[in-house]
Amino acid sequence: MESNYLLLLLRLGLMAAIASVLARFPAFKATLMRETRTMNQRMALATWLSVVFGTTVAVRVLISFSEQKDRYLGYQAGDLGLEGSLIAGLLGGYVTGLVSGVLISLPAVIAGQTMSMPLLAGVGVLGGLLRDLAPSPDEIWRFSPFFDLNIYRFFKESQDYRRTAYHLVFPAGILVAEALRQLVGPMFRDPDRRVFYLRASDPLSRCAIYLTTLFAVAIAVKIWNSTRNEKKLEEQGRLLVEARLAALTSQINPHFLFNTLNSVSSLIRTDPNQARVMVVRLSTILRRLLRKNENFSPLRDELSFIEDYLSIEVVRFGDKLRFEKDVAVDTLDMLVPSMLLQPLVENSIKHGLSSKIEGGTIRIRANRIGSRLQLVVEDDGVGISEARLATLLNQGIGVTNVNERLKVLFGNDYRMWIDSQPGQGARIQIEMPELHTGLAAVS
Repeated sequence: MESNYLLLLLRLGLMAAIASVLARFPAFKATLMRETRTMNQRMALATWLSVVFGTTVAVRVLISFSEQKDRYLGYQAGDLGLEGSLIAGLLGGYVTGLVSGVLISLPAVIAGQTMSMPLLAGVGVLGGLLRDLAPSPDEIWRFSPFFDLNIYRFFKESQDYRRTAYHLVFPAGILVAEALRQLVGPMFRDPDRRVFYLRASDPLSRCAIYLTTLFAVAIAVKIWNSTRNEKKLEEQGRLLVEARLAALTSQINPHFLFNTLNSVSSLIRTDPNQARVMVVRLSTILRRLLRKNENFSPLRDELSFIEDYLSIEVVRFGDKLRFEKDVAVDTLDMLVPSMLLQPLVENSIKHGLSSKIEGGTIRIRANRIGSRLQLVVEDDGVGISEARLATLLNQGIGVTNVNERLKVLFGNDYRMWIDSQPGQGARIQIEMPELHTGLAAVS
């Protein structure tokens, strides 16, 4: 009797191992994430399950006809054909369950156990019926093998009787599948021709057999539901990053536009011609912004944008504003977050040079250090006071926005720091990893 219970435990362990291994395959994961499937996708799911659970049937058949079968204590525990057929119907519907039941039963049919095919095919269709009875596809994944919990839900959640009743029907359907096997199994007198079933010598053992089938299906469903939830969390995290990045990017563009229009308005009365020139150059920049919606762009494009931007600012400041750049050639094609440099340059002009009578110079440097990019934006303006420097990354729009975007993209794998001495200027340095196509795909 103890050996019988050991066999049942082995069945549960084998089902857990199979479900865990299948969940590691990306193609199978993608199949689990779909609630509706095309016919080709249903056939692909049937193939996955048929190969795996058909193998368990084949192993049991081969060992059962071996002269040394007594040496393999748990060979009967390996046959999970009925559970696999039922799961196929639950996940894919009638067609998947029917096809899987037929394919899974082939090793047994070849061995002469001909009733295995109609039994497993019927169980697969039963799984499809349980799927169709579900109020929504998600209810399948909420299945619980504990009847007491389902009964409690039935009376507690009285506002939705269909849903709670389904969770009573679901485990009952699994028990019906095992009952069919126990009914068909003893039909043939020849032991080698019988449909495989586990024999019970007493009511307690029979009850244990039914519960094992119930929990074997539940184990697979719960393991795959955990996989689905992890995948959904990853997807939600990715969408959250995209939404946050888009919000931060949209925050920069209006900020830039607002400041530029302020400059234009100040020139309309004093120098209309210069105002007209600024409007033309602004329209060129806006056309470029409207044509691009990527979150990343090559560094050369960012530098070109800065030159266009500074051409507007030069109209306002004249010769007082100078621009220098020292950019390594091997950095020009490296991807950087779009609109990364413009807020920093704007910050240098607004807080560093605008209040300096003789003006000053803005310098941009870029170097590659191994697989990392180092960017420096510095000016020789009035500098930043120590009190303001301590809170610069948490106040304002420009510098704070850049820091937040880098944090969203790289987590802790970047550095951004600001050095300044009052009266001598300020330097903003950024060090970040090289962006590859995979990370840039978030755009």
